[in-house]
Amino acid sequence: MDTRISGKTRLLGVIGAPIKHSGSPIMYNFCFDYYGIDCVYLAFECDESQVKDTLAAMRRLNMRGANVTMPCKREVARNMDKLSPAAKLIGAVNTIVNDNGVLTGHITDGMGVVWDLKDHGISIVDKDIVLFGAGGAATAIMVQCALDGAKSVTVFNRGEEGLMKVQKIGENMIADGVSCKMEYHLTEEAELMHDTIRKADVLINATSVGMRPMHEGQSLVSDMTVFHEDLVVYDVIYNPLVTKLMSDAMEHGCKKENVIGGKGMLLWQGAGAFKLYSGLDMPAQELKAFLAKREEEGVEPLQDIAENVPY
Repeated sequence: MDTRISGKTRLLGVIGAPIKHSGSPIMYNFCFDYYGIDCVYLAFECDESQVKDTLAAMRRLNMRGANVTMPCKREVARNMDKLSPAAKLIGAVNTIVNDNGVLTGHITDGMGVVWDLKDHGISIVDKDIVLFGAGGAATAIMVQCALDGAKSVTVFNRGEEGLMKVQKIGENMIADGVSCKMEYHLTEEAELMHDTIRKADVLINATSVGMRPMHEGQSLVSDMTVFHEDLVVYDVIYNPLVTKLMSDAMEHGCKKENVIGGKGMLLWQGAGAFKLYSGLDMPAQELKAFLAKREEEGVEPLQDIAENVPY
């Protein structure tokens, strides 16, 4: 019996479908226990058609907030009272904060990458970044890097339609006064792509290329000469833990400590949401130790710990 729960306990949760796989309840409840916060976090099945009713229930039950995963991120964004600058630009929400019945939507996907890089001692300020992808996760990363002070972000995407959508968002940011230089190209421009990576400080893969099982063993980089010891390579994929892009980077000149997989992104994205809910920093190192102990004890590793699947 959990004697921590009282008549004053506030409720939070994660909404989406399917939702039983979510590791978010374990993560957030650990953090609430750590700080002694009188809140509890649960998972709720919710599809797009149920979003409005779910948001009404959040208000009625005075829930503190919720995380949002597939397929509800865009529908939630369309039904918020307020949106953060990043969520407004992207048109998607993964975190809802309830302040006395006023629901504000935030997006912390891009924050997860920036904070994870920072956790590895890497700043994106004044850096030239190459970004693969133009889906929801890639767009969030582009927006966050630009807002947080990157010198440039050059996006390469396989499809023209997605590229045009992300370009429109980038142009809106520039019109709003964001100083980051942005460019958009198709990955079929292979020579330009490889030359741009060669001159970049950070390469981020935010596509499914390399993901298990469908795309494992694949990479968008075919010229191994782009890798050098000063290049940081970040892959949002965490299954497998080491993708072909990552192994190629380490084999052909990148420092091992500068080649980073996406597992940490999941935790730091959740840290951004926890900060919004509580005003406190997530006890990240303690949470890492807790999760590592679970794995040592044979407990299945958490999946989608902060609901960060490309969408």
